[in-house]
Amino acid sequence: MYKRILNYEELTNHGNLEGRRIAAEIMEAGLSATDPYNNTTKLVTLKDGILTFEGKIFEPQNDPHSGPAVFDLNTIDRVFVFGLGKGIQRITKALEDILGDYLTGGHVLGKHGDEVIMEKVGVTLGGHPTPDIYCVEGCRRIVEVIENAHFTKNDLVITAIGNGIGSLCTYPVEQVPIDDVTEMVRLMQIEYGMPTSLICHLRNNVDRLKGGRISRMIHPAKMVHLLGVSASSTDDPNRAGYYTLLETNVWLHTLADNTSAQQALEIIETWDVKHKTPQSVLDYLRNFDSANETVRLPEYESFDARIFGVMPPELAAVPSAMERAKELGYTPYILAKRLSCEASQAGLFIGHVARTVDDGVSVFKPPCALFSSGEVLVTCGENPGVGGRNQELTLSGATVIRGNRRIVMSAVDTDGTDGPGGEFHPDATAKGITVLTGGIVDGYTTQEAVTREVDVPEALRTHSTSKALWELDSGIAAIQNISIGDLQCTIIMDHDGATE
Repeated sequence: MYKRILNYEELTNHGNLEGRRIAAEIMEAGLSATDPYNNTTKLVTLKDGILTFEGKIFEPQNDPHSGPAVFDLNTIDRVFVFGLGKGIQRITKALEDILGDYLTGGHVLGKHGDEVIMEKVGVTLGGHPTPDIYCVEGCRRIVEVIENAHFTKNDLVITAIGNGIGSLCTYPVEQVPIDDVTEMVRLMQIEYGMPTSLICHLRNNVDRLKGGRISRMIHPAKMVHLLGVSASSTDDPNRAGYYTLLETNVWLHTLADNTSAQQALEIIETWDVKHKTPQSVLDYLRNFDSANETVRLPEYESFDARIFGVMPPELAAVPSAMERAKELGYTPYILAKRLSCEASQAGLFIGHVARTVDDGVSVFKPPCALFSSGEVLVTCGENPGVGGRNQELTLSGATVIRGNRRIVMSAVDTDGTDGPGGEFHPDATAKGITVLTGGIVDGYTTQEAVTREVDVPEALRTHSTSKALWELDSGIAAIQNISIGDLQCTIIMDHDGATE
């Protein structure tokens, strides 16, 4: 039954036993729904040499190219596959299995800890959330394959990208050393808590592949871009989907891009981080070479390219988890769709909402399950411990629900890696676990912390939540895969949960 969660027994053998089992089942349902292998096989078919990409739910809304993308591989010279992102091999492996002998080659760049499952296509594993030299090496190998192929319009290139590409797809210009890019990302994301959407303006414009440049290199080959997320956007109901995606995109690096060096400099000024930003980054942005500008919409539309998202909303983590909650007798409610505040504050808020529900003075009535998603933040400052946003959210929430026998909080990053990871506990290391994906806590957790001499306030202060949750048997370890955001679920029972 449990395909992604690795330590189910440890998570569910203490505290609110019934509530923890229910929370674990809901988290497993959400985590299992994020495996894109099956979705890719629904989207892509091959019969008698005819390769077809088809499915309305996989297309961007209002796509001017809507309809099946069909290729006769008997008349196509070569087929290549490139992938970049956390757990992206689950998409590229499906392509490899479907294409068989029609596949010429390619390369995939995933995250350290991903299992290497490709057989014909090469794989490099790199650093996330901060890039390392292996990211550069993986990008270099992709570029070498592209340059050696000398693509023509009679070649087909299929790309697969997803969350984590901002770090993994790092191939800085010669003027900016990789160490400076790593420091820039660490500074902005971890020390200052800058949102990813803003960091993209900085790193896109000191790179050789980001911002659609990889598609510029692949042109004039035919391209099919698979996204490890939904291809649709409904932020603007008047121009939802295709044009919204391409005119506002800053992080899907095979598509048109909406960043600039000037915007990057303005962000540095606004956040008052110029004094810490590596000098090579500042110099390059100030003297930006327009020849390295990212791909804008008019140029992108000159490419022979199609876009499909292999994780449409109907098949995503939150709906699947909500359906499982309903099957278990808990009415599911959406509490928030796009959480983007500090993780610890989100945990406190959700905990207080849950207590309000339990007090009987809320529109939500037990037994129920409150869901949220998005991407909360952890601003570490000068105390960067080993932890992650969903771990911090749950541990913080535990301080609010302490003593309660009916509330259980759970949260995961759907890729199986909540934060950068690292060796946080010798017992975990001995089991091959160097990163957690989230946590499950209940009203007994803080008392267990006292008994086991785990300093929860200090863990939250130093952002060292992995060690604390592991020692409390409350940190979720999971098999890595792609990420489609965070999944948080808090259940409120209509009866006390037994402890034995």
